[in-house]
Amino acid sequence: MDERAALERILDGRSWDDFCESLKGARSALFRASSPANAFDRAEGYRHLSRLLRLALERFVENDDPEHPRFYAMAREDAKLGADNPDCRYQNCRLDGQREYRIRGHRGSSTYLGIGSYYGSYGDSSPSGCSGYMDSADLVVDADGRFEILLSQKPQPGNWIPMEPRTSSLIVREFFLDKTSETPARLEIECIGVTGPPAPLDPAALDRALHAASVFVKGSVDLFTGWAELFAQRPNELHAPPDSVRAPAHKATNQIFYHGYWQLAEGEALLITAKPPVCRYWNFQRNNYWLESLDYRYHPITVNKHSVKLEPDGTFRIVVASRDPGIGNWMDTAGHARGTMGLRWNLAYDPPEPVCRVVRIDDLAAECPT
Repeated sequence: MDERAALERILDGRSWDDFCESLKGARSALFRASSPANAFDRAEGYRHLSRLLRLALERFVENDDPEHPRFYAMAREDAKLGADNPDCRYQNCRLDGQREYRIRGHRGSSTYLGIGSYYGSYGDSSPSGCSGYMDSADLVVDADGRFEILLSQKPQPGNWIPMEPRTSSLIVREFFLDKTSETPARLEIECIGVTGPPAPLDPAALDRALHAASVFVKGSVDLFTGWAELFAQRPNELHAPPDSVRAPAHKATNQIFYHGYWQLAEGEALLITAKPPVCRYWNFQRNNYWLESLDYRYHPITVNKHSVKLEPDGTFRIVVASRDPGIGNWMDTAGHARGTMGLRWNLAYDPPEPVCRVVRIDDLAAECPT
């Protein structure tokens, strides 16, 4: 859309009207034939749309200047998407693949730090994927834990993250085994060669931003509801979907992610067993149908390499149930009868596929002798 047309849309109100109308259409994912039709799950779906809208406005309206990039939180305790990891601090910022950037930071002590440049956006018809990635295992830091990373199309010495002309965003993932004892990284970013403050608001840019925000909301709920539909075809199992499924969601590298759909009747539990591989990090988590992690502030819905209770033979038993059976690692259903789940192995050697079985809660003692 040209500049003049965008200004006309701002002046006559179509920018806002079309934005609102597009948001109305996002609810279609909640009414698919395979989506839960009860009031509880549907209400969570509406709340999910409201959270997606908050994330979209922060991304496309408040933080969409690639010449003056700034980090902002993406996926957090009260705004979730795409099986967000409760152990992770997510940060995003806007990029322009035609420019060059410098990140200065202090490593901190988190278990894993991954920084990637990406192109595309949820709901956008253009291709979506990763153009470059820096894993903390490969990050060169000085004796004080400080580092610099350059982002550009042209290769650079030292820490370098490749970009492409279509690169549009940066995603930072930081995994913690114990948030109470680990220190987050400190990061700053600048667009090289840009000086002075940002320009005043560009009306045409706001027209584009509102459109992009509405596309993101619908694209996100469509993408991850499609995942839930796929996982529900094999209930109460965990499997690693192909990269063709996960790549559009801007996945992290060096990670195998087993996804699944769980559904339990009254009195049933899902028993998940595996022997953790040698790896840098792993976690299991439970999500609702819309792939939002359940409220880990108040319910035990996740366990990781640090917090897990292992059996004498080195295996773990994870029990998903509506009440604590006193066995293994209990994951609370938190009032849900169905949802999605996931298990990440990060930088793992010979990772196993978890074994899942539905059992009666009252039979767990016999299933899991101590």
